[in-house]
Amino acid sequence: MSNQHSNKPSHFFVTARFQAILDNTNFIVTAWHDDKLISIARCLTDFVYITYLADLAVVKDYQRQGIGKQLIKEVKNNTGKACPITLLVVPQVVDYYVHIGFNAHHSA
Repeated sequence: MSNQHSNKPSHFFVTARFQAILDNTNFIVTAWHDDKLISIARCLTDFVYITYLADLAVVKDYQRQGIGKQLIKEVKNNTGKACPITLLVVPQVVDYYVHIGFNAHHSA
C-alpha cells in the first residue's frame, strides 16, 4: 500500500477555483479558434479610473501571432482612454510587456 500524496490539486478543486476566479472578475476578453478557447485577458476595472490586467494567457500553439496584443487592444477599446491598464508581472515576462508598449516600473 502506497502512502504517496500528490501535490496536484484535484480536478474538482481546479475547476471550482477557476470558476470562482471567473465569477469574481468583472471584465474578460477572450479569443477563440472554432470552439476552442485560445486566449484570455482577465481584468478588474471600474471603467473610469483604472483597469488591472490580472491575467493574459495564450495557448502555446497560438503564441507569437499577435493574439495577446489584440486582446489588450480590446481591453483598451472597452475601458476608455482615461482608464489606464495596470498590471503586475513576474520578472521573466517584463520584456514582453515593454515590447508591446507597457512601461516597466521596477518599484512594484
